[in-house]
Amino acid sequence: MKLPDRPLILITGGGGALAQAIVATFQAAHWQTAAPPRQELDVRDGAAVRDYVDQLLRVDLLVINAALRRDAPFLKLEESAWDEVMDTNLRGAWLCARAVLPRMRAQGGGHIITMGSHTARHGMAGQAAYGASKAALMALTQSLAAEAGPDNIRVNAVLPGWIPTSFHAGVPEDAHEAVRRQHHLGRFNTLEHTAGFLLALQGMTHTSGQVFQLDSRPGSWL
Repeated sequence: MKLPDRPLILITGGGGALAQAIVATFQAAHWQTAAPPRQELDVRDGAAVRDYVDQLLRVDLLVINAALRRDAPFLKLEESAWDEVMDTNLRGAWLCARAVLPRMRAQGGGHIITMGSHTARHGMAGQAAYGASKAALMALTQSLAAEAGPDNIRVNAVLPGWIPTSFHAGVPEDAHEAVRRQHHLGRFNTLEHTAGFLLALQGMTHTSGQVFQLDSRPGSWL
């Protein structure tokens, strides 16, 4: 099968503002884009993920962006909420990566980017499920990078930071400002900067197994 000339990026969780910013940036760079929202592709459904990937002629870059939060104090966190977060943020990532890997091997290479969170490194009260899922996602990223490297498949994690979008809707203004004050530069990252970094990272063809934090909060050596 002859592959189309233009590379293709698949972005899960395509209905959100970040996914749409990534679409715009990559389309401007002459990429084909596929960004299914949750109602079109539920990443928790392994069969649906396989069927969606099978309809694509190629996948050069997979951005694992689908995620949700179910914040609650630890002792009030329902089992169903924990399971929902893990099923989407971690199991969904595994299902998506598993679906594209054979395609990327057949193409001679590819790139997977997982969208992580600062909470994975510096846990926040009330986000035990979300933080645990994102910490596990970072470990999955680095393990997969080690396994897929011999097939010329890169795997990296990007932590975009606290971007003011609907994902943080409902967060009280005082908490919002408290997070902003943690930033050395006193400002949040942006959708456009994150999307531009992903495009730049795609061009860094010798880079894999890395975690990139994009805001100005203190990082971690771990």
